[in-house]
Amino acid sequence: MNKILVTGACGYKGSVLVPKLLAAGYQVVAFDTQWFGNFLPLHSALEVVKGDVRLIRDVPLEGVDTIIHLASIANDPCGDLNPKLTWEVSALATMQLADEAARRGIKHFIYASSGSVYGVKDEDQVTEELSLEPISEYNKTKMVAERVILSYQDKMTVQIVRPATVCGLSPRMRLDVSVNMLTVQALKNGRITVFGGDQTRPNIHIDDITDLYLFLLENPQVQGVYNAGFENISIMDIAKHVASNIDAEIVVTPSNDPRSYRVNSDKLLAAGFKPKKCVGDAVKEIIEAYQNGDLVDQDRWYNLKWMQQEVEL
Repeated sequence: MNKILVTGACGYKGSVLVPKLLAAGYQVVAFDTQWFGNFLPLHSALEVVKGDVRLIRDVPLEGVDTIIHLASIANDPCGDLNPKLTWEVSALATMQLADEAARRGIKHFIYASSGSVYGVKDEDQVTEELSLEPISEYNKTKMVAERVILSYQDKMTVQIVRPATVCGLSPRMRLDVSVNMLTVQALKNGRITVFGGDQTRPNIHIDDITDLYLFLLENPQVQGVYNAGFENISIMDIAKHVASNIDAEIVVTPSNDPRSYRVNSDKLLAAGFKPKKCVGDAVKEIIEAYQNGDLVDQDRWYNLKWMQQEVEL
């Protein structure tokens, strides 16, 4: 049985990915600081280890065949809270992990980078060939980590994903990402506040991004760097989409963040991956979960708020 180490396994994506890996018959070691809790299911093929990826001796690599490296300080505001911590977790720890994996003969390394490593581009089609011009600490650490991991391509299969903004339901929910945030705003307040609105953001449903990691696991020949985002839509269009499902007023206020991000994922589509869901599915699923009482708005679902309250920085 193939043994997979998932770092950041208790996070937003990991909490959806790990049950899918278990269902597919993999043995999984879930490694996470558990700053936001642990919402993983009990399973005979799952070992959950609480620990810090910066401490390489504590990372349980014994018998591991593949690493799916999700652990990082997620998003720009959290990355700016403590830049030193961000570089230690998102860059230096990744370098140590890749090096230790190579030393141990681990043959497969899948890395979750970010679609925002490109910075702000004028091009309508932001492909993998364009230069990386990251703006924030978060983006810069992702770029550095990518380059480190790619230097091990001669020793193991390296697959790097540059995801768009993820949306949709997870047991470890996030309500600080655009689609999820606007949907819950509408449900709670009957109104959606849009800052600016013209900014374009690429989006990907959480089921598609987690399915992509499974696809890469099963297709080691698909190597290198891949964008993963299938809907480049404006914040205003997201708000209108939400308002079409919930009777909510849209209030537009000026924005101090005019940045637009787009990604082109043709390379990934050509490799054989096919997305199954869209922003509309995420909105409907969040509405249903909220109205059923399965989703409750709480501080834990906002990374910045929770880290400021609960995490020793």
